[in-house]
Amino acid sequence: MEINNKLFENEKISKAIIKLAIPLTISLFVSELYNMVDTVFVGRFIGPSAIGALTIAFPIQRLLISIGSLIAVGASTYVARMLGEKKYRNIKNAIFTSVFSTLILLFSISLLIFVFIEPVLKALGASDTLYPLAKTYTVIILLGGVFQSLAVVISYIITSLGNPKITLYSNGLGAIINVIIDFVFVGILNWGVAGAAIATVISQIIAFIFVIYSYNKVKKNITDLANEMPIKNSNIKIGFEFGILFVILSVGFSSFIVEISDAIVAMFLNNILFLQGGDSAIIIIGTITKVSMFMFITIIGISSAMQPIIAYNYGGNNTKRVNETIKVGSKYLLGASFILWIILMSATKPILGFFLKDEVLLPQAILAFRICISLLPTASIYYVCIYYYQAIGRASTSFFLSLYRQILLFIPLAIILVNYLGVIGAWIAFPVSDIISAITSLFLIKKVNLSKDTSFTISNKKLIKTLS
Repeated sequence: MEINNKLFENEKISKAIIKLAIPLTISLFVSELYNMVDTVFVGRFIGPSAIGALTIAFPIQRLLISIGSLIAVGASTYVARMLGEKKYRNIKNAIFTSVFSTLILLFSISLLIFVFIEPVLKALGASDTLYPLAKTYTVIILLGGVFQSLAVVISYIITSLGNPKITLYSNGLGAIINVIIDFVFVGILNWGVAGAAIATVISQIIAFIFVIYSYNKVKKNITDLANEMPIKNSNIKIGFEFGILFVILSVGFSSFIVEISDAIVAMFLNNILFLQGGDSAIIIIGTITKVSMFMFITIIGISSAMQPIIAYNYGGNNTKRVNETIKVGSKYLLGASFILWIILMSATKPILGFFLKDEVLLPQAILAFRICISLLPTASIYYVCIYYYQAIGRASTSFFLSLYRQILLFIPLAIILVNYLGVIGAWIAFPVSDIISAITSLFLIKKVNLSKDTSFTISNKKLIKTLS
């Protein structure tokens, strides 16, 4: 398996984006299947309470994935830029630093959650009914979090080296195994939520093993290229570097905020909806969150595909190719999200009914879902902006945007609307925050364009023109 920098440098942009977007989008979808598949099986074989328990545990799973994304996006963007600049020893250092940091962070946070499991779950909105099931599921999935995050980090790095299919293969393998084991443990052996959690951990470990096997194939190419560097660079030591870690964290922090915002919003909604509608409201938000992820995955997948192309060519000072990537990628993104939006809006009942069998809750969930995603395609603009600024290393702008939609807009809007309208106010807060964040994203790009930083002027004008 070779490093494929031709994909970033010479491939037609439309083909390059497709080659990256399809496996990335599918792999993101497959990674979400862990909790989604568990939800399907426990919902069908155990009941609505089990869905509620997994909804309570979801923010913890999201936190673990968020940490993996924090390192993965920062490392892959850095690696792609270094590949464009032909600084191969920096790539080796980035890989070592990112893997080591992931191990330390995931182990520490998982241990902390385990020690304080009861107050954590209570803070996430667990009632006396849901707490025992949520605790059982959470304690077990903490074991697999480190393997899933390491697999994400290494897969993203391999993708930044021009081999995007590895992420697809590893996640696909894990998801298929998860379905099979879930069916056996939950459907046949009746192990309940514990069986669903065990199935998830086993499948994550197997996917991690596959990623390590794949990485070993490409590692030799990195070493050979690093050894070919000029003598003046021979004093670069291979190992952990705080400087590289700082760059990785600063770039990846926006992705972390995007991911962790889901967990924060889920925790907020679990608490506020429980006060308004009890366990039923939590079950509804848990169900519609799972389904709405189909569109988010598409948006994030295509945006992520644009990122390494932009980063590589930005590192190689190829502004023309950066601009073309933004233009073509934005068209694909808006088109794909709109098509998926039509499908989800028109087939809401059968899709939600696959997860939720309760005849009383299903009509409420259908109404809530359609309100929540009513303006979701506009979020495409928002994510293009975030990933664009990440790719060129403008961490402060991407950080603000990543924080803006969920934390700064949605939560205050939800509090106000729920206070006046009840539970439905929470659903209305979603489209309102979507459209405001999209408009703000365009405004900020235009404002950045007024700065004296002329190195970004052409690229920003192109981006405004494309998205407008």
